[in-house]
Amino acid sequence: MPVELNGNELNIHDVASVARNRDNVSVSKDAWQRIENCRTMIQSKIDNHEIMYGVTTGIGEFSEVVLAPEQVKEFQRYLIYSHAAGIGDPMAEEVVRGAMVGRINVHCHGNSGGRPEVTEQMLNMLNRGISPIAAAKGSVGACGDLSPMSQIAMAMMGEGEVIYDGKRMPADAALESAGLQPLVLQARDGLAIINGSNMLTAMAALSICDVENWLKYHDIAAAMTLEALNANMTPYDAKLHELRGFAGSQEVASNLRRLTEGSEILEASGKKVQDAYSLRSTPQVIGAVRDSVKYAREQVEIELNGVGDNPVFLPDENRVITGANFQGTPIALPMEMVGTGMSMSAVLSERRLNRLTNSALSAGLPPFLTEMAGMHSGLMVAQYTACALVAETRILSHPAANQSIPAAADQEDFVSMGMTTTQKTRQIIENCFGVLAIEMIAAAQAIDIRNGKPGAGVHAAHQVIRKYIEHLDEDRPLFPDNDRMVKLLMSGELLKAVEDAVGTLD
Repeated sequence: MPVELNGNELNIHDVASVARNRDNVSVSKDAWQRIENCRTMIQSKIDNHEIMYGVTTGIGEFSEVVLAPEQVKEFQRYLIYSHAAGIGDPMAEEVVRGAMVGRINVHCHGNSGGRPEVTEQMLNMLNRGISPIAAAKGSVGACGDLSPMSQIAMAMMGEGEVIYDGKRMPADAALESAGLQPLVLQARDGLAIINGSNMLTAMAALSICDVENWLKYHDIAAAMTLEALNANMTPYDAKLHELRGFAGSQEVASNLRRLTEGSEILEASGKKVQDAYSLRSTPQVIGAVRDSVKYAREQVEIELNGVGDNPVFLPDENRVITGANFQGTPIALPMEMVGTGMSMSAVLSERRLNRLTNSALSAGLPPFLTEMAGMHSGLMVAQYTACALVAETRILSHPAANQSIPAAADQEDFVSMGMTTTQKTRQIIENCFGVLAIEMIAAAQAIDIRNGKPGAGVHAAHQVIRKYIEHLDEDRPLFPDNDRMVKLLMSGELLKAVEDAVGTLD
């Protein structure tokens, strides 16, 4: 679906539709007018030789250096060159595209000061599928994501490399093939492209999209395991969670009840008065993660629709404000919370997996879910893989947002490290999909062994899993199953089947 940008209504799913699905982007008529009005004001100030940070002065430690009139245009090109100082493998193409759509939305406010041609070039590159190559490492999240955003600017200038038509190639060749001309920067243009935390915000937006899906998958996996372990369902009573009052806890409990409704497996006798915490506290734990993710999404969407620049130009007041709206901390801190919450969720999933495979805890299931124990090892070592993933998520959940290292000769003496935060959180999320995939494979195996009728939601999930992963009669290499299960989760097919059976999950 096409996305029209006006500076105020961009959400994380819009970012994903452009970044991942390549939906077309446009800019509203009012936004174009604001961009033009701002540029008219700046040009007047430039013509009058007014001192403006990053326009007629250097930046960072050189902010006190006033540029001669003949240096003002050339400075923007050198600014981009000097800041394109990253290192390592390229950033994911979807993240770069997400950063571009976010930066265009910033321009739509008419406070950034770049010429309309700057916004137009970025817009055309998005719509024609030109994705700049930007090094994944080098941003400290203030003054924005300067290093990777500078490689976007270079591509707009016809320099550096891009991905176009599925191939990596020089930017000038891609622009020519797409019918575009290289952008020649003028005063303020370069800083208007790079001076915001758009790369880390795009990564955060895409990550939260994935986490929102993961949380639904989590409840499906938990419901499957509850059935497989013949759990006592009393702890999921709606009244219990209403009495405490947390929205996330109520949502998880509701999902678990709906997913297991009609289960004949859960009608079996021999239930414990109280199950282990990894089962009965699932709504409280995952509910807390849900509530944290909602807050993080709110913060990310504020940033997507905010003015992240320095300086900020106010055409209506003929005024320039120098500040720090590029600072990435408003995104870094909530994303630390998301990463920690997901790491905690992975622990919970692995503990349920342990109960499925440990015959001392599994309510009568065979050891490691193999019916020929000794000759076959079943899912014994699959749990090892889950443990390895959990261990890595724990290490990655160590905070980066408090790891500031001063830069620019202490002019920039506190930085957010927001890019580090979002990158490690993204890896945590990837690991969490792996842990959950293994739990779901084990739960499906256990439900086969129980040989009873599960609830409607659990049944739908089980049926889809069995389309791609066979029951484990005899030992076989498990890594193809694990990878296939992750791909299944990412595809959305399993979630659609479950929601078709029980309605949209909370």
